[in-house]
Amino acid sequence: MRSALSFLSNALSRISGSAGAQTVSELLIDLSEYASLMTPSELTEAPPTCAASLVSPAVASQPLAEFNAQVTFDLKPCELYLLETGPAHTTQLTRKEGLQLYQTMQTLRRLELKADQLYKQKVVRGFCHLYDGQEACAAGIEAAISRSDHVITAYRAHGFTYTRGVSLKQIFTELTGRRGGVAKGKGGSMHMYAPHFYGGNGIVGAQVPLGAGIALACQYQGNQQVCVTLYGDGAANQGQVFEAFNMASLWKLPVIFVCENNRYGMGTPVERSAASTSYYTRGHFIPGIRVDGMDVLCVREATRFAADHCRAEKGPILMELQTYRYHGHSMSDPGISYRSREEILEVRSKSDPISLLRERMLSNNMASAEEFKEVDTMIRREVEEAAQFSCSDPEPPLSELCDHIYSNEPPMEVRGTHPWSKLRSIS
Repeated sequence: MRSALSFLSNALSRISGSAGAQTVSELLIDLSEYASLMTPSELTEAPPTCAASLVSPAVASQPLAEFNAQVTFDLKPCELYLLETGPAHTTQLTRKEGLQLYQTMQTLRRLELKADQLYKQKVVRGFCHLYDGQEACAAGIEAAISRSDHVITAYRAHGFTYTRGVSLKQIFTELTGRRGGVAKGKGGSMHMYAPHFYGGNGIVGAQVPLGAGIALACQYQGNQQVCVTLYGDGAANQGQVFEAFNMASLWKLPVIFVCENNRYGMGTPVERSAASTSYYTRGHFIPGIRVDGMDVLCVREATRFAADHCRAEKGPILMELQTYRYHGHSMSDPGISYRSREEILEVRSKSDPISLLRERMLSNNMASAEEFKEVDTMIRREVEEAAQFSCSDPEPPLSELCDHIYSNEPPMEVRGTHPWSKLRSIS
């Protein structure tokens, strides 16, 4: 209890401005640790600031048979563009599905908070864009498509790297530039890949025409697969995005264009960068839907609707996920020069995707508070183990600098920085 009060004191002092270090990430870590240390009986006495994260134990220590195996939930209706009908207004959630969605989102949250710590310790270097706050987007989309479908996104890519099946160890060792990383330590935060996942991409908006190209391959092969192509509100004004819209519409490609609207393009609010912030209508001739991106169930149902639309050969569809990032644009951005701490705390207290799902399941007798606490403990342990491993894994040797340029080519010579230097490359 004394440790919990210490964490809470640190968090409150940062809110009031009395602490020396007052970054948003430090505040979030304090609040997360505070929630994990409190017991269920103490959670009901938590101050209003943390109300959404600290739910009361509606059920505790119950036999499995006493939990509801399936519950139907009402969803916030999506706004539609060029569509007569949209995603379902209700959805059924099984206990197993709910626990899996919770575990996925909580893992993404802990992954990003740990990446924040490693970056400040200078273990992770270079560019690093964190995803905490947007977990419902990755978890909801992944729950609605199959692993054989395709995903391509921008540089805020850790979440989809994990949901596409890459282990925590491979993600952390890639972040730290080690040999065991998913890209052999050569890609870093922005460039991770997996089967049917075409990575984070560093050039703003450039992944959108690539996603249309992947969808063209799906159409050509006739395999009933779709490509989920994600970009941010900051990239939504790029010309190549509209060129990709045009080609996808002409050829009726099976592509779901997804704008993850987290309200800020770097440090610029959407209202100052876009004449129209109704991103779901900006495909003009492409039907669109605007979705509550903080509700994982809304995202799941909207993605199912969009995937069915594409598989029915109706052409592309555009989804705008209204979400929010807790960290700044990147680790070089404290995130509080263009928005207030109060704004971040308000979103976290009212719309946090993890807390919303947990409260739904608790209030409908689908799980117990102790069960969620056990999941949280397991995730913290897995994240810590993966992070520790990433610090001890060896760095790739210089001799592997040019390896894996191609996936299946025989050994070849690559010209080095000087005309007379040759480097060997193997696949």
